[in-house]
Amino acid sequence: MHEYTNKKIRIFVIRKIMYKNLEEKIKACRKCHLRDTCMQVVPGEGNFEAEIMFIGEGPGENEDKQGRPFVGAAGKFLEEMLSLIGKKREDVFIGNVLKCRPPGNRDPLPEEVASCWPWMMEQIKMIKPKLIVPLGRHAMERFLPNQKISKIHGQAMRREIPGIGKQVFYVLYHPAVALYQGSLREILKADFKKIPKVLEAIEKGDKGDFNKKRNMEDKEEKNRFEEENKQEALF
Repeated sequence: MHEYTNKKIRIFVIRKIMYKNLEEKIKACRKCHLRDTCMQVVPGEGNFEAEIMFIGEGPGENEDKQGRPFVGAAGKFLEEMLSLIGKKREDVFIGNVLKCRPPGNRDPLPEEVASCWPWMMEQIKMIKPKLIVPLGRHAMERFLPNQKISKIHGQAMRREIPGIGKQVFYVLYHPAVALYQGSLREILKADFKKIPKVLEAIEKGDKGDFNKKRNMEDKEEKNRFEEENKQEALF
Protein backbone atom coordinates (compact mmCIF):
# COMPACT_ATOMS: atom_id res chain seq x y z
CA MET A 1 0.00 0.00 0.00
CA HIS A 2 2.84 2.38 0.91
CA GLU A 3 4.57 1.74 -2.43
CA TYR A 4 1.28 2.28 -4.29
CA THR A 5 0.71 5.60 -2.48
CA ASN A 6 4.22 6.81 -3.30
CA LYS A 7 3.70 5.89 -6.95
CA LYS A 8 0.46 7.90 -7.04
CA ILE A 9 2.20 10.89 -5.47
CA ARG A 10 5.02 10.74 -8.03
CA ILE A 11 2.54 10.56 -10.90
CA PHE A 12 0.59 13.50 -9.44
CA VAL A 13 3.74 15.63 -9.20
CA ILE A 14 4.76 14.74 -12.77
CA ARG A 15 1.30 15.58 -14.10
CA LYS A 16 1.29 18.88 -12.21
CA ILE A 17 4.67 19.89 -13.62
CA MET A 18 3.62 18.89 -17.13
CA TYR A 19 0.42 20.91 -16.91
CA LYS A 20 2.28 23.97 -15.61
CA ASN A 21 4.69 23.64 -18.54
CA LEU A 22 1.73 23.51 -20.94
CA GLU A 23 0.19 26.55 -19.29
CA GLU A 24 3.40 28.54 -19.73
CA LYS A 25 3.54 27.56 -23.41
CA ILE A 26 -0.03 28.79 -23.88
CA LYS A 27 0.81 32.10 -22.22
CA ALA A 28 3.81 32.55 -24.50
CA CYS A 29 1.86 31.71 -27.68
CA ARG A 30 1.92 34.15 -30.57
CA LYS A 31 0.43 32.00 -33.30
CA CYS A 32 -2.09 34.71 -34.18
CA HIS A 33 -2.39 38.48 -33.82
CA LEU A 34 -4.82 38.38 -30.85
CA ARG A 35 -1.92 38.37 -28.40
CA ASP A 36 -1.06 41.85 -29.66
CA THR A 37 -4.50 43.26 -28.83
CA CYS A 38 -5.50 41.42 -25.63
CA MET A 39 -4.33 42.34 -22.13
CA GLN A 40 -3.71 38.82 -20.85
CA VAL A 41 -3.76 35.24 -22.09
CA VAL A 42 -6.41 33.18 -20.28
CA PRO A 43 -5.34 29.50 -20.33
CA GLY A 44 -8.05 28.38 -17.91
CA GLU A 45 -7.98 27.35 -14.27
CA GLY A 46 -8.99 24.68 -11.82
CA ASN A 47 -8.15 21.07 -11.14
CA PHE A 48 -5.77 19.64 -13.74
CA GLU A 49 -7.12 16.17 -12.86
CA ALA A 50 -10.76 17.22 -12.98
CA GLU A 51 -13.56 14.87 -13.98
CA ILE A 52 -15.38 17.77 -15.59
CA MET A 53 -14.15 20.43 -18.02
CA PHE A 54 -16.39 23.45 -18.63
CA ILE A 55 -15.45 25.11 -21.90
CA GLY A 56 -16.72 28.44 -23.24
CA GLU A 57 -15.91 30.25 -26.46
CA GLY A 58 -13.41 32.87 -25.32
CA PRO A 59 -12.46 35.46 -22.69
CA GLY A 60 -14.58 38.60 -22.28
CA GLU A 61 -13.52 42.00 -21.00
CA ASN A 62 -13.36 41.03 -17.31
CA GLU A 63 -11.51 37.80 -18.09
CA ASP A 64 -9.01 39.72 -20.21
CA LYS A 65 -8.31 42.09 -17.33
CA GLN A 66 -7.95 39.41 -14.65
CA GLY A 67 -6.42 36.59 -16.69
CA ARG A 68 -9.09 34.20 -15.36
CA PRO A 69 -12.02 32.49 -17.11
CA PHE A 70 -15.65 33.13 -16.21
CA VAL A 71 -15.43 36.01 -13.78
CA GLY A 72 -18.10 38.67 -13.36
CA ALA A 73 -21.83 37.93 -13.38
CA ALA A 74 -21.61 34.83 -15.60
CA GLY A 75 -18.84 33.42 -13.42
CA LYS A 76 -20.84 33.97 -10.25
CA PHE A 77 -23.83 32.22 -11.78
CA LEU A 78 -21.59 29.32 -12.80
CA GLU A 79 -20.30 29.06 -9.23
CA GLU A 80 -23.88 29.12 -7.97
CA MET A 81 -24.76 26.20 -10.22
CA LEU A 82 -21.63 24.29 -9.22
CA SER A 83 -22.80 24.53 -5.62
CA LEU A 84 -26.05 22.82 -6.67
CA ILE A 85 -24.04 19.65 -7.37
CA GLY A 86 -21.68 20.03 -4.43
CA LYS A 87 -18.74 21.40 -6.43
CA LYS A 88 -16.50 24.46 -6.30
CA ARG A 89 -14.39 26.09 -9.00
CA GLU A 90 -11.29 24.33 -7.73
CA ASP A 91 -12.96 20.92 -8.17
CA VAL A 92 -13.44 21.32 -11.93
CA PHE A 93 -11.54 22.83 -14.84
CA ILE A 94 -12.91 25.97 -16.46
CA GLY A 95 -11.55 27.32 -19.73
CA ASN A 96 -12.27 28.56 -23.22
CA VAL A 97 -11.57 27.42 -26.75
CA LEU A 98 -9.96 30.81 -27.42
CA LYS A 99 -7.24 31.89 -24.99
CA CYS A 100 -7.12 35.58 -25.99
CA ARG A 101 -9.98 38.06 -26.18
CA PRO A 102 -10.90 39.27 -29.68
CA PRO A 103 -11.08 43.08 -29.95
CA GLY A 104 -14.44 44.44 -28.86
CA ASN A 105 -15.64 40.94 -27.95
CA ARG A 106 -16.30 40.21 -31.63
CA ASP A 107 -16.75 36.62 -32.80
CA PRO A 108 -13.39 34.92 -33.37
CA LEU A 109 -12.17 34.44 -36.92
CA PRO A 110 -11.69 30.87 -38.22
CA GLU A 111 -7.91 31.29 -38.34
CA GLU A 112 -7.88 32.49 -34.72
CA VAL A 113 -9.80 29.43 -33.57
CA ALA A 114 -7.50 27.21 -35.66
CA SER A 115 -4.46 28.73 -33.93
CA CYS A 116 -5.87 28.06 -30.46
CA TRP A 117 -7.42 24.66 -31.11
CA PRO A 118 -4.20 22.62 -30.62
CA TRP A 119 -3.86 24.11 -27.12
CA MET A 120 -7.42 23.04 -26.31
CA MET A 121 -6.63 19.52 -27.49
CA GLU A 122 -3.45 19.40 -25.41
CA GLN A 123 -5.38 20.46 -22.31
CA ILE A 124 -7.99 17.75 -22.87
CA LYS A 125 -5.29 15.12 -23.41
CA MET A 126 -3.54 16.11 -20.21
CA ILE A 127 -6.57 16.58 -17.96
CA LYS A 128 -8.41 13.51 -19.31
CA PRO A 129 -11.87 14.61 -18.15
CA LYS A 130 -14.70 12.11 -17.96
CA LEU A 131 -17.07 14.81 -19.12
CA ILE A 132 -16.66 17.93 -21.27
CA VAL A 133 -19.38 20.55 -20.85
CA PRO A 134 -19.44 23.05 -23.74
CA LEU A 135 -21.07 26.26 -22.51
CA GLY A 136 -23.11 27.95 -25.20
CA ARG A 137 -23.69 27.56 -28.91
CA HIS A 138 -20.25 28.66 -30.09
CA ALA A 139 -18.33 26.24 -27.85
CA MET A 140 -20.77 23.48 -28.80
CA GLU A 141 -20.09 23.99 -32.52
CA ARG A 142 -16.35 23.44 -32.00
CA PHE A 143 -16.93 19.95 -30.60
CA LEU A 144 -20.32 18.98 -32.01
CA PRO A 145 -20.77 20.73 -35.38
CA ASN A 146 -24.12 20.88 -37.18
CA GLN A 147 -26.11 20.60 -33.97
CA LYS A 148 -28.71 22.93 -32.43
CA ILE A 149 -28.27 23.75 -28.78
CA SER A 150 -32.03 24.02 -28.34
CA LYS A 151 -32.27 20.33 -29.23
CA ILE A 152 -29.24 18.77 -27.55
CA HIS A 153 -28.78 20.79 -24.33
CA GLY A 154 -28.91 18.60 -21.26
CA GLN A 155 -28.16 15.43 -23.24
CA ALA A 156 -24.99 13.36 -22.90
CA MET A 157 -23.39 12.61 -26.26
CA ARG A 158 -20.32 10.52 -27.00
CA ARG A 159 -18.05 11.45 -29.90
CA GLU A 160 -14.75 10.19 -31.26
CA ILE A 161 -12.12 12.95 -31.31
CA PRO A 162 -8.96 12.38 -33.39
CA GLY A 163 -5.95 12.09 -31.11
CA ILE A 164 -8.08 11.77 -27.98
CA GLY A 165 -10.54 8.95 -28.57
CA LYS A 166 -14.10 8.63 -27.32
CA GLN A 167 -15.25 11.57 -25.23
CA VAL A 168 -18.58 12.33 -23.57
CA PHE A 169 -20.05 15.83 -24.04
CA TYR A 170 -22.93 17.47 -22.19
CA VAL A 171 -23.94 20.77 -23.76
CA LEU A 172 -25.40 23.56 -21.63
CA TYR A 173 -26.67 27.05 -22.38
CA HIS A 174 -24.09 29.72 -21.61
CA PRO A 175 -24.51 31.25 -18.13
CA ALA A 176 -24.39 34.78 -19.58
CA VAL A 177 -27.28 34.05 -21.95
CA ALA A 178 -29.33 32.57 -19.12
CA LEU A 179 -28.80 35.71 -17.06
CA TYR A 180 -30.42 37.85 -19.75
CA GLN A 181 -33.11 35.37 -20.77
CA GLY A 182 -35.02 34.44 -17.66
CA SER A 183 -36.73 31.48 -19.33
CA LEU A 184 -33.34 29.80 -19.86
CA ARG A 185 -32.17 30.27 -16.28
CA GLU A 186 -34.29 27.48 -14.83
CA ILE A 187 -33.62 25.24 -17.84
CA LEU A 188 -29.88 25.66 -17.30
CA LYS A 189 -30.18 24.90 -13.60
CA ALA A 190 -32.26 21.79 -14.28
CA ASP A 191 -29.71 20.56 -16.85
CA PHE A 192 -26.85 21.29 -14.45
CA LYS A 193 -28.40 19.18 -11.70
CA LYS A 194 -28.25 16.14 -13.99
CA ILE A 195 -24.44 16.24 -14.21
CA PRO A 196 -23.83 13.84 -11.26
CA LYS A 197 -26.05 11.22 -12.91
CA VAL A 198 -24.20 11.68 -16.21
CA LEU A 199 -20.89 11.08 -14.42
CA GLU A 200 -22.33 8.03 -12.71
CA ALA A 201 -23.44 6.60 -16.05
CA ILE A 202 -19.97 7.26 -17.53
CA GLU A 203 -18.33 5.54 -14.56
CA LYS A 204 -20.48 2.45 -14.98
CA GLY A 205 -19.84 2.30 -18.70
CA ASP A 206 -16.09 2.79 -18.43
CA LYS A 207 -15.43 0.68 -15.35
CA GLY A 208 -14.30 -2.35 -17.33
CA ASP A 209 -11.26 -0.75 -18.97
CA PHE A 210 -10.90 2.70 -17.39
CA ASN A 211 -8.27 1.77 -14.77
CA LYS A 212 -6.18 -0.18 -17.29
CA LYS A 213 -6.27 2.71 -19.76
CA ARG A 214 -5.41 5.29 -17.08
CA ASN A 215 -2.41 3.29 -15.83
CA MET A 216 -1.06 2.99 -19.37
CA GLU A 217 -1.51 6.72 -19.95
CA ASP A 218 0.18 7.58 -16.65
CA LYS A 219 3.18 5.44 -17.64
CA GLU A 220 3.35 7.13 -21.05
CA GLU A 221 3.24 10.58 -19.43
CA LYS A 222 6.06 9.67 -17.04
CA ASN A 223 8.23 8.44 -19.94
CA ARG A 224 7.43 11.55 -21.96
CA PHE A 225 8.29 13.81 -19.01
CA GLU A 226 11.63 12.06 -18.44
CA GLU A 227 12.45 12.26 -22.15
CA GLU A 228 11.69 16.00 -22.25
CA ASN A 229 14.01 16.56 -19.29
CA LYS A 230 16.78 14.63 -21.03
CA GLN A 231 16.33 16.73 -24.15
CA GLU A 232 16.33 19.96 -22.19
CA ALA A 233 19.56 18.97 -20.48
CA LEU A 234 21.32 18.84 -23.85
CA PHE A 235 20.86 22.56 -24.50
